[in-house]
Amino acid sequence: MAGICLLALLLVNAFVARPFTVPSGSMEDALRPGDRLIANQLAYAFGGHPQRGDVVVFDGTGSFLREPDEPAGFWDGLRSLGRDLGLAPAGNTVYVKRVIGIGGDRVTSTGPGGRITVNGVPIDESSYLAPGDEPSGVAFDVVVPAGKLWVMGDHRSASRDSRDHLGEPGGGFVPESKVIGRADWVVYPIPHWSSLDRPSAFAATAGTGGHGDQR
Repeated sequence: MAGICLLALLLVNAFVARPFTVPSGSMEDALRPGDRLIANQLAYAFGGHPQRGDVVVFDGTGSFLREPDEPAGFWDGLRSLGRDLGLAPAGNTVYVKRVIGIGGDRVTSTGPGGRITVNGVPIDESSYLAPGDEPSGVAFDVVVPAGKLWVMGDHRSASRDSRDHLGEPGGGFVPESKVIGRADWVVYPIPHWSSLDRPSAFAATAGTGGHGDQR
């Protein structure tokens, strides 16, 4: 019986709901360092896609981090399997950020004092930005390629995100295929328990063009 329960837990961790520990303060105040969250790995299954405003857990290899020079060996594969089953820590290639733009979106910022715009629509981010932070301290104007995401942390002044990789190979865009799941719940510590709902601010961007409003 214990073996069946363990197998069921491993399968849930691998394919349904995977636990992660928040490594930094880049997503404050929604997520704080040490918070334990659950990534819903079925959120984008069966043809679904990340939506603007979602908080996602993703592997930054190939976008935020360079691909390794050497091919993965046996022990690397074993560690990767352990992470997939929830038996080993996620490692330093896993990030948690908020989706600001999806494939086809034009995302812009005029820098200090200006709002982020998505397809020309200014986004009111006051409901989730860290207190005292502004939308972006740097100006940018990007069009998100199909199948990729533009992601940013809520604590903008303390977040290394898509903005930091402008001009690099990949341009800071995260492939949807690298998304592990949608961060839906904070489950530990108990005082921080909460659900991570999509902010209503992004409703204003519905039907604004690009490949937006994917499901």
